[in-house]
Amino acid sequence: MINRIKYCIANFKMNKNRTESKEYIESIQAKFRKADFASNGDNIRMVVCPPFHSLDTTQIKASDNHGIYIGAQNIYYLENGSYTGEISASMIHEIGSKYVIVGHSERRTHFNETNEQINKKIKIALDNRLRPIVCIGESLEQRKKGLIEHTLKEQITIGLNCIQDYSIILAYEPVWAIGTGETATADIIVETHQIIRKILNDIGFDGQKISILYGGSVNRNNAKELIALGDVDGFLIGGASLDVDHFWDIYKFIEESV
Repeated sequence: MINRIKYCIANFKMNKNRTESKEYIESIQAKFRKADFASNGDNIRMVVCPPFHSLDTTQIKASDNHGIYIGAQNIYYLENGSYTGEISASMIHEIGSKYVIVGHSERRTHFNETNEQINKKIKIALDNRLRPIVCIGESLEQRKKGLIEHTLKEQITIGLNCIQDYSIILAYEPVWAIGTGETATADIIVETHQIIRKILNDIGFDGQKISILYGGSVNRNNAKELIALGDVDGFLIGGASLDVDHFWDIYKFIEESV
């Protein structure tokens, strides 16, 4: 059995100012100290992804506590230039962040990001020693039309074109379950994660070596059941991660499963 790293990742989206983000990290550190344990870095990692303006202050606060990593929510696919409002992978790396979310459904939907652009972002992230958290998933319409495997294959095949780096992380987020309160059933999640691993095998990866996370209305009420599923290697958490106690409860379920 391959022992894949498990992840508990907080995506703040466009929430929390610098002070709130810093206090959040301080609260997490206090919880680690009180629990008298730190994350086993070889088996489980906690990643917090605040807005860009909080990356430096959260990175400074997190740097002294092994097991808490900071990630960005997005990067541009070029290194520098006249691209007002964008931020480069090298800028994120220089701050000290180690992870970046790429291809989130909200980026695909609201900002019309294509699989080809996401592929470029993954490549430039890897070139700058950032680990990409690559989001994939089908819409409700695609699911109803039976296009689940077709959609995932297209996203993965194009997104990972000319990439053979095992430091990537995939996050399966069915679009119909993000922020809706709807969660995919255990059977749906297991079946879909197995489809994803098969697609990875088909394009030259060993699908069993890639951590695949689930995201989509994950909370403390369903996290224990979901992390017990064999092909789920952790969570990418949106709304529930904004409350530090709620996020910590989810992390503990993952920690207990390792």
